[in-house]
Amino acid sequence: MESVLHMERTAGSGSPKKRTHRELLEQGVHLIFFLCGLLAVAAVLGISLYLIFSGLPAIREIGLKAFLLGDTWASSQGVFGILPFILSSLAGTAGAVILGVPVGVLTAVFLAKTAPAKVAGVIRSAVSLLAGIPSVVYGLVGMVVLVPAVQRTFGLASGASLLAAIVVLAIMILPSIISVSETALRAVPKEYEEASLALGATEMETYFRVSLPAARSGVATAVVLGVGRAIGEAMAVIMVSGNVPNLPESLFTPVRFLTTAIASEMNYATVGSLWRDSLFSIGLVLFLFIMMINAALNFFVKRKKED
Repeated sequence: MESVLHMERTAGSGSPKKRTHRELLEQGVHLIFFLCGLLAVAAVLGISLYLIFSGLPAIREIGLKAFLLGDTWASSQGVFGILPFILSSLAGTAGAVILGVPVGVLTAVFLAKTAPAKVAGVIRSAVSLLAGIPSVVYGLVGMVVLVPAVQRTFGLASGASLLAAIVVLAIMILPSIISVSETALRAVPKEYEEASLALGATEMETYFRVSLPAARSGVATAVVLGVGRAIGEAMAVIMVSGNVPNLPESLFTPVRFLTTAIASEMNYATVGSLWRDSLFSIGLVLFLFIMMINAALNFFVKRKKED
């Protein structure tokens, strides 16, 4: 017994250095984690402040109402109304979500619940490939294949339109929606589904009435990612939408989105001009739109959880 106590005292006497070394290492790792998180917050704050200070001068000079509700954008004439861009972006994003979310969620249910392993592997590989394709390739394929198809099908002078942009965006948001929704569905406890089946529900009833509601937080996150991808896309949209500052009166109207307005005109705007400042103001409006959409969806998810 005495020898055991002696060994414990001996071990305890040598441990402070080891503990100090471990504590320093632990504190260093915590500091690295903190700095990484601080870097992310600083990046968001930096971008926000830059957009605010760069975008507000043009809004003050043009006027908030004239800038947001003006239906004419003519940079050569000094007229800067972005209502056509706002409506086109909202219509394109809404259309892409209407087409892409049902397809993406149903595909996620299939992969997570009913697909054979080999089939699921092939589909996941295809989804990963879609996620890795550059935006310009989507735009190129859309311009070469989709735009002429829309033109021939509907007898239009040009197939570059809001409809073509919606279809391309719907395809582009599929990988995010499928991957995140599948992960959320797989995280649903098996006990939920087993209890539903034990009560007499069919497998499909269980998947759509138990599993999907239980995974709604993850599905909502997938939708947020899809919306962010759709409303922030520029290169693919500029190649298939027509890039004309028109109000989106129909699906076949050539339009210009908020992102494409910035991408197509920033290189030509003189530094310090009202034109260039207006483009920064468009970036500020786009940033605020994304923030509001994320806040609204997060509020919806939290309210559903409380209910």
